[in-house]
Amino acid sequence: MEIFREFTFEAAHRLPHVPAGHKCARLHGHSYRVSVHVNGLPDPLLGWVMDFGDLKKLVAPVIERLDHYYLNEVEGLDNPTSEVLARWMWQQLSPTLALLSAVTVRETCTSGATYRGETDEHL
Repeated sequence: MEIFREFTFEAAHRLPHVPAGHKCARLHGHSYRVSVHVNGLPDPLLGWVMDFGDLKKLVAPVIERLDHYYLNEVEGLDNPTSEVLARWMWQQLSPTLALLSAVTVRETCTSGATYRGETDEHL
């Protein structure tokens, strides 16, 4: 079974490698929405895969590193596309979140990226 919790943060960025004149080359910001998914068997007694409060505690420090920051200045995010951000968040979370199954980053209501770990590296 897979569960998820959603988080939000505000941040500015620019994309340094887009073609000249592309609007994303200019400094701009987003109200990001992130879904962190974990996959596992529900505990037979508790009935849950993981306490949502515990999930929040593990993700909060990562969100705090991004909220109201210029993403290009965060180590590892010099080209902070949604794809790069989803992979970066996975890398930050996976050492302490063994059941992590997906990270989805939405930079607008209609656009985003999902990263599922090394399986996505082979696509």
